[in-house]
Order: sequence, then structure tokens, then C-alpha cells
Amino acid sequence: MASATIEQPGWLAARRERAATLTESLDLPTYKGRPGWEFTDISSLDLAAYAPAGDGDAAAAEQGDPLFVGLTHPIVVTQVDATTVEVAGDLPDGVIVTTLERAAAEHPELVERHLGTIVAGDDAFVARNDAGFAGGLFVHVGRGTILAHPLLVTVVQDTSRTVLNWRSLIVVEDGGQAEVWEQYLSSDAERDGLFNTVVELVVGENANLRFVNGQNLSEKSWIFGTQRAEVGRDGALDWVSLGFGSARGKVRMETKLAGKGADGRVTGAYASHKRQHVDFDTTQEHAAPHTTSDLAFRGVLQGRSEAVWRGNIIVDPGAQQTDAFQESRNLLLSKRAHADAIPGLEIQANDVRCTHAAAIAQIDADQLFYLRSRGLKPDVAKRLVIEGFLAELVERFEEGPVRTVLGGALERRLGLILGEL
Repeated sequence: MASATIEQPGWLAARRERAATLTESLDLPTYKGRPGWEFTDISSLDLAAYAPAGDGDAAAAEQGDPLFVGLTHPIVVTQVDATTVEVAGDLPDGVIVTTLERAAAEHPELVERHLGTIVAGDDAFVARNDAGFAGGLFVHVGRGTILAHPLLVTVVQDTSRTVLNWRSLIVVEDGGQAEVWEQYLSSDAERDGLFNTVVELVVGENANLRFVNGQNLSEKSWIFGTQRAEVGRDGALDWVSLGFGSARGKVRMETKLAGKGADGRVTGAYASHKRQHVDFDTTQEHAAPHTTSDLAFRGVLQGRSEAVWRGNIIVDPGAQQTDAFQESRNLLLSKRAHADAIPGLEIQANDVRCTHAAAIAQIDADQLFYLRSRGLKPDVAKRLVIEGFLAELVERFEEGPVRTVLGGALERRLGLILGEL
């Protein structure tokens, strides 16, 4: 059922107006002109060429190439362009799942309390999202409430030459548990769109959230993402990000471990080909003592594609007994593919353990020789090496539906890329 026009409350209208005014004074970041943008050139982006997304056609929801297949009895939320097509599934008492616009009208005390508190609006892309988001997602899991079934959110961009400002606000109160899968798709491989996403994750004390986010947009699209989480005392966040589609853009992922004993686990994968350019910028901020974080990104690059990963571990003053790790490993399948992996540390406490690792390499010739000496054909041997490289990432998850669904997404993408070898 398509969403009807909803009258927005005064506080949200004022917020949007401020954001719209702010966009007039905030310039887009320039290539090598702003820290963090040294490797991603967006000078060819003409924002004026992309009109705001309008009403969507529900039929387009079936046309995208989904990432997440095989989830068990998910609660389904679907949006096409600016129209929410469906929110389907039984919800337990204490759980709200609806569009962000509807939530602002029906649950203003919850939305106003959190919206914009996790992601600051002083960025050109965030301000545009603040001013122009339509539909969107609001999830609220009450204190001590468990959302037993996964929530599957699918956002489909169906109209070329439009900008879709997608906004998610997910709040898991103290002692709550939830699992949210969010995928961004294009209805057609020829769609030339701009996808601008802002995600805010609030994980309360002793709460647990698994958030899986992936994009398989048209490879003629732009994507810009600002995604940030704050985790309370003894809370746990398991965050997964897959970057398969788009032509160019940048996604920022920030995790703030705000409460003592908080834990953040971040897993990322990208698989690019042709002339794609993928850029991930991650931050693990330890703002309280006895916090842990573990980040692992892996990339497979074919053709003349490029990938950038920049990671930073920040330990604030007083955040003693911090234990943090980050790694980025890239496998280049062609001589013209290129990857940059840039780890960083900002340590302002003296009783911590912070480590990082980065590697960029071609397929190991010794591994290929070993497999071929056992009678395997060259293409089969190469695929086994690549699958083994990615399998280590999938094995970060327990056996069961999560590992199966993520493994399937990686296998399908790998099949596309390896078909070009």
C-alpha cells in the first residue's frame, strides 16, 4: 500500500528549512581540497542535473537485483523513489517500524529526541538529505524488547536523473535487540541516478543491534553516504557493509563507543570491475574505558576499477583499556586495478591496545601453482583462491542464516566479476 501525503510537524518543517538554507552556503568537497577527499574526484558531478525523486511505481520493487536473498520470515519495508510501497509483517509490542516522515507526525517525541543527534548536519550532502528526504525509515525497539525476526528494507531508485535522499533512524533502547538489513538497488542497469543516504544508529545500554547495509546500484549512479552509530554502556553493534554497485562516490561509516564496555564490530566488502570507483571512510571512536572494536574490510578489484579505504581509530582522553583493531586487504585481479588502504591511529590514552593491518596484492602465484599441480584448471584454481580470500570475511559470522545470506551475496557478485576474466 503506497504511503499517503503526511503533514509534517512544525519542528520538522523548521529543521528542513534550516537545512535548505544551509545548502546554499556549503560547497561540495573538492578533489584534494579537503581532508578525506584526496582520492575521489567528484568535479564532474552536476547536482542541478538531478531533480528530486518523485512518486514511485510499485512494480519497480520487483525489478532491482537484490543483495539479500533467503532471510527467514523477514518483516518487509519497501520504498520506490519517494514512495513507500509496503511495510509488512507482524511486530511485537514495543516495536515501531514505519516511514520516518510518518513517525515524525505520529511519534514526534521519539523522532525529535534522536533525529540529527548522531549525524551532524554541517556537511553539504547531509544538509541536502536533511532538507529533502522523503519516506525514509524509522525503527524503534523499546526497552527490553526483542525483535525476533529480521527487518528487510529495500530502497529502489527507478527514475533516471533524479536524486533520492534516503534517511534511516534506528533506535534500540536499553536491553533491546534487533536485526536490520537495508539494501539500495536500481531498477535497471542503465539508471543514472544520485543516491544520498544518511543513517543514524542508536544502541542503548546492554542493547544489541546487527545492521547490514549494502548497495547494488546501477554502475552509472553516484552514491554518497554518511552513516554513524553510537553505542551505550555494555551495548553491542555488529555492522556489515557491502559495496557492489555505483560508478563513483563515497561512504563514511563512524562508530562511537560512548559507554563503558561497549563493543563495535564492523565488517565490509566491495567487489568492483570495469571503471568503478569505490571509497569507504571508517572511524572507530572509543569515548569510554573498557571498549572494544574490530573492523575488517576486504576488496576484490577487476578491470580498471579503483578502491579507497581510509580507516581511523580514535581513543579519547580517559578511554583506558581500549582494545581496537582494523584491517583492510585487497586482491587485484588485473594489472590495471588499483587500491589504496590508509589506516590511522589517534591515541589520547596510555593504557590501550590498538593495532592495524593493510595489504594490497595480486593473486598468489604459488597458490595457483599448487592448485594446478593437483589437476585443477586455471580458471577453477583462480576462483578457489578468490573464494578463500573472501571466505575468511564471511567466517566472522556464526553459522546460520546470516553467514548463508552474506555468502550468497558475495558469491553472486564474484560470479559476475570472474565472468570477465
